Amino acid sequence: MKKNLNYWSLSGFTFFYFFASTSAMSLFAIWLGQTLELSGAQVGMIFSINAIATLCFQPLYGFISDKIGLRKHLLWLITFLIMLIGPFFIYIYSPLLHYNPFLGAIIGSVYLSATLLASFGAIESYAERTGRTYNFEYGQVRMWGSLGAAAAAFFSGKLFNINPHISFWIASACSIFLIIFLLLMKVHVSGEEQKKTDSLKLTDTFSLLKNKTFWIFMVYVLGVACVYSVYDQQFPVYYASLFSTSGQGNQMFGYLNSIQIFLEAGMMFIAPFIVNKIGAKKSLVVAGLLMAIRITGSGLAVEPIGISTMKMLHSFELPIMLIAILKFIDANFDAKFSATMYIVGYYFVSQVGQALLSPILGHWYDTIGFSKTYLILGVSVFVFVITFAALRPTAVPKHVHFPNQAV
Repeated sequence: MKKNLNYWSLSGFTFFYFFASTSAMSLFAIWLGQTLELSGAQVGMIFSINAIATLCFQPLYGFISDKIGLRKHLLWLITFLIMLIGPFFIYIYSPLLHYNPFLGAIIGSVYLSATLLASFGAIESYAERTGRTYNFEYGQVRMWGSLGAAAAAFFSGKLFNINPHISFWIASACSIFLIIFLLLMKVHVSGEEQKKTDSLKLTDTFSLLKNKTFWIFMVYVLGVACVYSVYDQQFPVYYASLFSTSGQGNQMFGYLNSIQIFLEAGMMFIAPFIVNKIGAKKSLVVAGLLMAIRITGSGLAVEPIGISTMKMLHSFELPIMLIAILKFIDANFDAKFSATMYIVGYYFVSQVGQALLSPILGHWYDTIGFSKTYLILGVSVFVFVITFAALRPTAVPKHVHFPNQAV
């Protein structure tokens, strides 16, 4: 009974967290460009500063997550910050960006990183840890996150055309449901687990730097996962530009994004079985190849139907990649570092790459255009995927079995 209660409570929490995040951020680049009338270079600067700020929060969230284990303290903090999304975007962030884009980007990055950009990993690693304890798959919880994101994305374009502020208030309202599901969630922290997490020291995490498999994993994160994030940043702007009016483009992107995320949710349920069947590393290679095809194809397609088709590949690629990353970490690293490896090794390092690449790509979008930039990115992903496939991880120190059954 407790297993099912925690599964449904955590799934509900994940649904509304992703609903809030998508409501606030799915058209973030369009909001900056169309509503606030910032240039491509300024938008790139904002994404870069956001990435740098997120770098500061991710190691902290990773260590805290491993330190507190199944205790819900971090989830309560994130819920409180989500409650403030509407007031922050409307009354603080927007006026600051109008007054001084650089100052607004600095202040906004602190809030956005703590609330949304760095908190993804903390929530996902909590779901993975809880799933291991109560015998359900992380992918089945994450599926509800995708459904929440899809539901929000479906209305985002239309709501944006009415008034961009509506989505920010909806994001804040989601905090009510987050509180309810946190209260329903009943996780038991055993004395043995509490002793293990309490004994974890920050210096222990530095031992990961001596692990050869850690650096092999970094090849994938920097060359593949990082590029995926940078590619998606200003994609809504490019997609909307292919239509006769920006309003039509915004609305169509909202519908397209919703369909893609609904498909992604279905794949989140199926992905664990695929990854268990072919193995984590091969699954990462498959996801990387799909990503390279998607990005390269976006550079070759020149009309909405072709671009939309490439966008749909995201539905298959992302679920396989996320599940495979967690299982790769589980198979190759000590379980006590699971959150640190996921939040720092995956999200943190991805943000390093984003911080470096975002302003460069913002400049390229303004000078050589989206198509040529996508071709360059697609080819680079192919190279890194092949390199990662050729490398061999060290022996597995300890393996924790992931259950394969549905809830």
